[in-house]
Amino acid sequence: MARPQTIDDEDLLARLAEVFRDVGYAAASLSDLSAASGLQRASLYHRFPGGKEQMAQEVLAAALARFSEKILAPLAGGGTPAARLKIAAANLDKYYASGRKSCLLNLFAAPGVEGGPFAPAIKSAFEALIAAFAALAREDGRSAAQARRRAARAVMLLQGSLVLSRGLGKSDPFKSVLADLPEDLLGE
Repeated sequence: MARPQTIDDEDLLARLAEVFRDVGYAAASLSDLSAASGLQRASLYHRFPGGKEQMAQEVLAAALARFSEKILAPLAGGGTPAARLKIAAANLDKYYASGRKSCLLNLFAAPGVEGGPFAPAIKSAFEALIAAFAALAREDGRSAAQARRRAARAVMLLQGSLVLSRGLGKSDPFKSVLADLPEDLLGE
C-alpha cells in the first residue's frame, strides 16, 4: 500500500516556486528545495524523478497556468479595454505581491539556463502577454504597429520594474508601472 502524500501537489509547487524565486534556478540546491518542501530528498525524487529540472518545469507550468487564468484571460474577456486592463493590472499586483516577488520567467531565462529546457515556455509566455496587450491596444484604436510597440514596451517596463523593486527593496517602481499602464498602453 502506498503511503499518503504529506503535502499536496499545489502546495508543494508553491513552496518550490518560492525557492526558485528567491535564488534562481541555478542556485537552488536540493537541500534548499527539500527544506522548503518539508520533504526528504528521496521523497522529492519520488515525486520528481527528473530531479530539479522536472521540479522547475512543473513550477513553471503551474505559474504559467495561473498567469493565463489571472492575467491573460481577463485581458481577452468582456468589457471595455480599459476595464479589462484594470482587472489584469490588479491581478498582476497580486500575482507579484506588489513587486516583492520576482518573475519566474526572468529567473528561468537567466544566462546559465538560456536556450535550455525552459526557453520555449518562456518565449511563449512573453509572446502571449505581448499579444494580449497588443490586442487590447488595437481594440482601443491603435494601429497594429503602434499596438505591438506599446505592448512590448509595457512588458519591458513590467519586467524592469520587478527587478528594480526587488533590488531597491520597495514596491514603488512596480506600483508606478502598474499605475501608468493604462496610459502607456491605451492613452493617446
